[in-house]
Parts: sequence; C-alpha cells; structure tokens
Amino acid sequence: MTPSLLATAYITAGVLFIMSLKGLSHPETARRGNLFGAIGMCVAVLAVAIQVGLATSPYVIVAVLLAAAIGAVVASRVAMTAMPQLVALLHSFVGAAAVLVGLSNHLSPTAELVGAEATINHLETILGVFIGALTFTGSVVAWGKLQGVIRSKPLLLPGRHLLNAAMIIACVWLGVVVVGGGGPALPSLSALLIITAISGLLGIHLVMAIGGADMPVVVSMLNSYSGWAASAAGFMLSNDLLIITGALVGSSGAILSYIMCRAMNRSFISVILGGFGGEEGAAPAGGAVMEGEMVATSAEEVAELLRDAQSVIIVPGYGMAVAQAQHAVREIADILRSRKTQVRFAIHPVAGRLPGHMNVLLAEANIPYDIVLEMDEINEDFEKTDVVLVIGANDIVNPSALEDPSSPIAGMPVLPAWEAEACIVLKRGRGAGYAGVENPLFFKPKTRMLYGDAKKSVEAVLALLKA
Repeated sequence: MTPSLLATAYITAGVLFIMSLKGLSHPETARRGNLFGAIGMCVAVLAVAIQVGLATSPYVIVAVLLAAAIGAVVASRVAMTAMPQLVALLHSFVGAAAVLVGLSNHLSPTAELVGAEATINHLETILGVFIGALTFTGSVVAWGKLQGVIRSKPLLLPGRHLLNAAMIIACVWLGVVVVGGGGPALPSLSALLIITAISGLLGIHLVMAIGGADMPVVVSMLNSYSGWAASAAGFMLSNDLLIITGALVGSSGAILSYIMCRAMNRSFISVILGGFGGEEGAAPAGGAVMEGEMVATSAEEVAELLRDAQSVIIVPGYGMAVAQAQHAVREIADILRSRKTQVRFAIHPVAGRLPGHMNVLLAEANIPYDIVLEMDEINEDFEKTDVVLVIGANDIVNPSALEDPSSPIAGMPVLPAWEAEACIVLKRGRGAGYAGVENPLFFKPKTRMLYGDAKKSVEAVLALLKA
C-alpha cells in the first residue's frame, strides 16, 4: 500500500470513528453510530494488515480470524445484564495489549535512537506499560465485582492513600532508571517489569477501594484508561491511527466519567480514591431513623391504579435488567398508551451498572425513543404525575440525597418519585440498594411495595390489564 493510500485509509477510519461517537450520543442515532464504528475498524484493520504484510503470515491470519470468531460469538450470546462485565473485560484486553507492546518495544533494537529520540521512546514505553498494567488489573477487578465474584463492598486499607502515593513514586523512580539505561544492579528491563508489577497492584488496589455505588463511573473511567493505553501503544508502534483512536476513546471516556460524577454529585478524584458504596443486598448502612413502615401491595391494586391514571412515569433500574422485565414493561406501556394514558420513562444517568444501560434495554424492547426522557427533562413533571412505577431501582430515587445532609449520597441528583400521587416500587426484598444506603422512599405514606421478581410482578400486572 502506497503512503498516500495508507494515509487516506487512516483519515477515513478516523472520520468514521468521530461519526461513530457522534451517533452514539443519542439513542435514535446509536445504531448508525455503531455501524460507522464497525466500518471504521474494518478499514483500519485492513489498512494495517496490508501495511505490515499480514498476508505473508498465515499464523497471524489464523489468530486474527479465530479471535474475531470468538468475539462475535461472545458478543451475540452475552445477556444485557452481563454487558457491563463484558465491557470491563474488553478494557482489560486493551491494557494487556499495551503492556505487551511496551515490553516488545523495549526489547526491540533502538541503536539508531539517540539523545532526545531515545528518551522519548523510553517515556512512551514506560507510560504504555504503566497505564496498560493498571487498566488490565483494574478492569479484571471491576469485572469480578460486577460479576459477583468479588464483593462489591470497598476495601479500605489503613493508609491506603499513602500506599497509592508510594507505588506511584516507586514507578516514577524506576522510570528514571529505565530512561537512564539501567545498571548492573538493576537492568532497564528488570526496572520495566517491576513497573508493570507495581502498576498492576495499583490497579487492583484502586478498584478494590471503590464501592458498588460508583461502579458506573469505574467502567467509564477504565474506558478512558484503555484509550490512553491504546494511544501510548500507537506512539510506540508509530501508528497514527492508533494514536488518534486511543485519544478519542480516552478523552470521550474522561468526559463521560465527568458527566457520571456530576450525576452522582461526586468529584472524579473522590471516585478514584474510593470508599463509597456498600455490598449489594447487605443490611442498610446506619443513618437517620426511618419513620413509618413499608406497606406491601398486590398486582391487583397496581393494575387498578394504572387503569385509573392519566399520567404514568416508569423508572427502570438494574433490577429490571436482572429480571429481563423490559419486554413486559413495554407491553404495559403499549396498553396504557392505547387507552390515552400519558406514559414516559425516566432515565437516571447512573441507573444500572453501565452508562446508558437502561437506554439500551428499553431500545431492545422497542420502546419509542420519544417517551424515554433524561432526568433533567422529566424531574419537574413528577409532582403532576398520577402513578410512578419504580422497577428495580433504589439509590436513584432515594430522597435522602436531598433531605439528609449526613447521608452518603447527600447532594446526588435523584428522580423525585415521592412527589407523585402514588408511587409503586417493585423490589425483590427489603434489603438496601447497591450503595448499601437505606431509602426513606419505601416508608413514605404514598409509596406501596410490590415484592417479588420484577418480571413475574410485571407480568402479573400485565395479565390483569389485558383482562
């Protein structure tokens, strides 16, 4: 491939990636955005394959085709509830790739590089290895927490901040050793391997210290890390497209993390340092004494409320995703809309375990985009709503965020479900949410609790509405 044709392919792929990010910014254009991204990646892979003479290496061709087949099968079979885990696992692959590229780059002959060029090459290698190892181990831990293999409760070691600082300082010192070429006591390769090990431990410690309530931000943050790791690998490989793509992923992930933090009234630094979020399903954390009692209801009562309602807001949460209740929820919405009831869905930015998780679930159930509204668009309408149906959500409808300054989630923007004439909460049991914080909404006089599996409860209400 000629240099001009290669440059054209790279520019085309870069433009497609930018169009992909633009498309993914809204549910209505998300499918088109995914298509642009897939086409851009195909162009990029083909261009690189031709550039490096991939056709002359049958072993590499077989490995690429096998990996592509495995990826296609896994992506097609994974349940939507497991999508956050899959994303975290894919981030770990990017981190591992950056580490391997860094070590390979360090072992490659660089005799022709002297002075500033050699220093820059060493710095690229060190950054790629450091970010890559941190991304790899941090993503594996995030996968474990999301999958339930590792407890979601934060691990808060004494002096953890000093420990983190010590590991970073050690990596900086070892980086100086690598740039200096090492010595008899500590060769540069050994120093680089130690950086890899320390950075891996840092990734484990950072994510272990982050509680369940911050997991959506963690996934977004690791997405940003994987982008910067890929960009560093691009510098090491002198691949302009990898640099551009990594920078796009890194910057967009950082922006998304910032948006997530705003939605939780948390600073990005506080999320990285961790410490918030209890174990899912655990006993509620201590705090203000709850007044009132949880009042249970039945599917018959819920169906009757929905029949009489003129306006209904449905608040989906991770419990709906776990139960796979979105299709039955869509049928309820269709029935109510056919009876001229105003039905809308309220989406909190951190509902679920992945940014945009609820939007994807609702789109999967073919719920119209025009009735799916973000928090800022619908919050003022709760007080004018007859019935709010909260399906598997907890922390995002917790009034403590606004009413209790001592609450761990104080200041976090929430959906004011309690302002409606009636609030129905579908919940498996009486345990606290993913943040481990008690929810006064469940004790308010206008709230009724419909206990049980969300899908079975929704289907029971649906059957009554059809009757």
